[in-house]
Amino acid sequence: MAVRDTLVAPVLGHHLNQPPPVAEQILGHHFARPALLREAMTHRSAAPGVRGGRLKGAGSNERLEFVGDRVLGLLIAEWLAERFPHEQEGGLGRRLAQLVSQPVLAAIADEAGLPAALSVSPGESRAGVRQRATVLADAMEAAIGALYLDGGIEAARRFVRRAWDAAMVAQADPPQDAKTGLQEWAQARGLNLPEYTVAAREGPPHDPVFVIAVTIADKTGDGRAGSKRAAEQLAAENLLGKLKK
Repeated sequence: MAVRDTLVAPVLGHHLNQPPPVAEQILGHHFARPALLREAMTHRSAAPGVRGGRLKGAGSNERLEFVGDRVLGLLIAEWLAERFPHEQEGGLGRRLAQLVSQPVLAAIADEAGLPAALSVSPGESRAGVRQRATVLADAMEAAIGALYLDGGIEAARRFVRRAWDAAMVAQADPPQDAKTGLQEWAQARGLNLPEYTVAAREGPPHDPVFVIAVTIADKTGDGRAGSKRAAEQLAAENLLGKLKK
């Protein structure tokens, strides 16, 4: 499949002719365009930045993450429709949202060994950025984007179905949206609706982490994620777990 040069970062240097061997092994694909994989494995902190008129962050995996997010959604949706031919849109949608969620992406990336292949700045490396869920999830999406652009949809499909197999099999029933479940729990007991607040915002502006707290009847749960929506879901899951004990 032809790849548009605009998605490759030539300023990273001649070493782009040598693809990251660990990443190739993880993805199970030999890259004809190794620059794509190198870019997918480059965190914003290790990108070239402003150079020759290029914008800060150019050469990082953010553009490939954009592509990979769409490719992953398509492949998981296709797989779900095939696996659950009689299930309606609501159940399929909840399954899809869970399977492409940040925690699942990060867990699969970590299990596959992606942190070892990720290029980050020395300072971010010392800060443990390779283990941050937002970074791992983004890198996984970028890797899928690179895989699709280099090898086409079939190469991406093979990897996704292998890497997501355990997560897919574990979904015996459609997962319930945690925020909806928490709201129903409160309503069934005549309590006020859950209250969500931003307890903290951490990390640099380009890679924030939100800490959300949710409260019902003096019980509190919390969640941390790269977006408020994801952190709210994690907070709801945390509080539901406490309430059901």
